[in-house]
Amino acid sequence: MTTADLVDLRRDLHRHPEPAWREFYTTARIVDELETRDLDALYVGSEVLSDDRVGVPDDEELDAWLTQAREAGARADILDRLDGGTTGAVAVAERGDGPTVALRVDIDGLPITESSADGHAPAASGFRSEHEGYMHACGHDAHATIGVGVLDAVLDSDFEGTIKVCFQPGEERIVGGEPMANSGRLDDVDYLLAVHVGLDHPSGEVVAGVDGFLAVSQFEAEFVGAPAHAGARPETGANAMQAAATAIQNLYAIPRHAAGATRVNVGVIEGGTATNIVPERVTIEGEVRGDTTELMEFMEQRARRVLSSAAELHDCEVDVATAGRAPSTRSDRGLAAVVGDVARATDGVTSILDSDHLGGSEDATYLMQHVQERGGKAAYVGVGTDHPGGHHTDTFDVDETSIGLGVDVLATAICELDTRRP
Repeated sequence: MTTADLVDLRRDLHRHPEPAWREFYTTARIVDELETRDLDALYVGSEVLSDDRVGVPDDEELDAWLTQAREAGARADILDRLDGGTTGAVAVAERGDGPTVALRVDIDGLPITESSADGHAPAASGFRSEHEGYMHACGHDAHATIGVGVLDAVLDSDFEGTIKVCFQPGEERIVGGEPMANSGRLDDVDYLLAVHVGLDHPSGEVVAGVDGFLAVSQFEAEFVGAPAHAGARPETGANAMQAAATAIQNLYAIPRHAAGATRVNVGVIEGGTATNIVPERVTIEGEVRGDTTELMEFMEQRARRVLSSAAELHDCEVDVATAGRAPSTRSDRGLAAVVGDVARATDGVTSILDSDHLGGSEDATYLMQHVQERGGKAAYVGVGTDHPGGHHTDTFDVDETSIGLGVDVLATAICELDTRRP
């Protein structure tokens, strides 16, 4: 694809953002593009995911997004392969004896209403989100485009080995990485690269191997009590709102740990029906994080104890479900060094960091860990891009020149791996 073609693809994906397990148009658009390439295999939907998915919407919601994708022009034969929200794809090209190298890119959007201000480039240039209430506010439209561009560049090179490009759904809810890692498609991978644009790095800057991934576990807790008239007979009820409030306060009171940083947050609370009714049912959604998987598990264990004791204190029951999860891991320095050396010789790269601390969570760690546990190496690459709004804000956008830069660095690094084995 030419640079203009890549920009067109990115803008088309930007117009059609879709959240986890609803990336119907996105997957269909990518597969439609990939089918024109000389590939040895193109796996789609359930072929790239294990059966252990979480956070899957109900059939009514899936049908609504599927209909929307169909009306936007997504091919019916591809949509038929995404039954039940099994989105995503893996493209495979075998080009002789050599290493198997995978590139992971994520494809989902966020539940954020995109800015319509004149100064917001997608609005001014006519590619603002057409799905009101959702947008690509983290650059996954650029990531998917980079994935296609890297595949083309490797196919046009003298690379000897196997290239796999994994278009992963559900990163924002940290639900897509684990089932893709467990699908078997990565079992033979020697080297895995994952990529993210921005991360507060300017256009022209490349981070060869990002570290500092916080392990995370997200939960949904539903408290169930008994309703009552709040004025006449409050003592006959079991107040689910009190139980939830107690849980929230005590979650933030979980002690810190000497071994490293820990985090806790409750971001959503829903429940109650009227001011004069003792609430029967209240749901909270939250998360715990840690510098390491072990620290996250420390927080997770204590969070569940807090939730259970809060329910018991107020004569309620609580059902706790894991909504998303990701471990911590580190980029392999040898593989990151290959990326750094390539970046230093790439036109347009103005600065290079060997490493940087992410300070957040990413379910690419599932894929990275899967490869590393089998003797392979993995690195998470940052490609800087000037973005006028921060990640996960309504004015986020990418400098589209960073797409080509990302393609050049990643494709050249992949080709380098057929002779240089870190």
